[in-house]
Amino acid sequence: MSETHHPSAPQAASPTYRLASTDQDFIMGPSMRGVRFMLEFAKVDEALRNWSVRSTIVVFGSARIREDGPEPHPRWYAAARKFAAIASKEGGAHLSAKGERYNVICTGGGPGIMEAANRGATDVGAPSIGLNITLPHEQFPNSYSTPELTFRFHYFAMRKMHFAMRASALVVFPGGFGTLDELFEILTLRQTDKSPAMPIVLFDEAYWRSVVNFESLIEHGMIAREDLGLFRFAETPEQVWECLLAGGLRPYEDLPEPPPADVAPSW
Repeated sequence: MSETHHPSAPQAASPTYRLASTDQDFIMGPSMRGVRFMLEFAKVDEALRNWSVRSTIVVFGSARIREDGPEPHPRWYAAARKFAAIASKEGGAHLSAKGERYNVICTGGGPGIMEAANRGATDVGAPSIGLNITLPHEQFPNSYSTPELTFRFHYFAMRKMHFAMRASALVVFPGGFGTLDELFEILTLRQTDKSPAMPIVLFDEAYWRSVVNFESLIEHGMIAREDLGLFRFAETPEQVWECLLAGGLRPYEDLPEPPPADVAPSW
C-alpha cells in the first residue's frame, strides 16, 4: 500500500514538481530559448492583430537627439515629429471604413527621434507603436507610444523581425551604431529581395554622406551603383512624405476624417 505524502513533503517541494508553465527557472533556462523567442513573436503579433494594424512606417534615429539639445538636434527632432504627424494623418493610422489601420508609425520606443515620431502621431490623435529593448542600462519607453502598442523585447533579432515584417516604408533620421545597424539590416533585405519593395528615405543628406561613403563602396566593388536606388534623401518632413508616395506607399485615401481635437479618438 503506497504512502500518501503531505503537501510539504520533499517531493512536492522539488522544482521538478512545478508545472512547466509556471516554473520560471525552467522557462528562463537555456533549453527554452527557442520557446522564449517564439513567445516574443506571438505576444506582439497578437496585440497588433487585435488593433487591426496591417502595415507600419518604421522610423529609426538616435536616442541621443534632444528637443532642447544643441543644433541640429532640435531641427531633427522637430522634423521627425512633424513627419510622423503627416504620415499618421494621411497614411491610414486611424481606423478605416473596413476597421483596419495602415502605415502606423513604429519606432524603437525610447527617447530622441523615437520619442519625436511617437509624439507626432499623438499630435493628430493616431496610435503608434514602440518596440523597446531590454538593455544593461534600462531603456524606458517614451510617454507618447500607445500604451497597448508598447512592447519590450529581450532578443534584438525578434525585435528586428517585427520592425520588418509589416513595414510599408522606412524613414531614417541621423543616428549612430544602432541606427546604422537597423538601416543596413533593411537595405540588405531589400538588396537581396528577401523583403518586398518599400520606399526608404534618409533624412538630411549632408549628415548621411558625411558618415557613410556610399561612393567609396561602389569604387571598391562592394555594392553596385544601382544599389543606391534602394533609398532616397529628403530635407524636410514634407519631402519625406512625398518621397514615400513617389516610392509606392499607398496613402489609403478612403479613410474617414479623423475626429475633432475635442473628441476622444476611437482607439
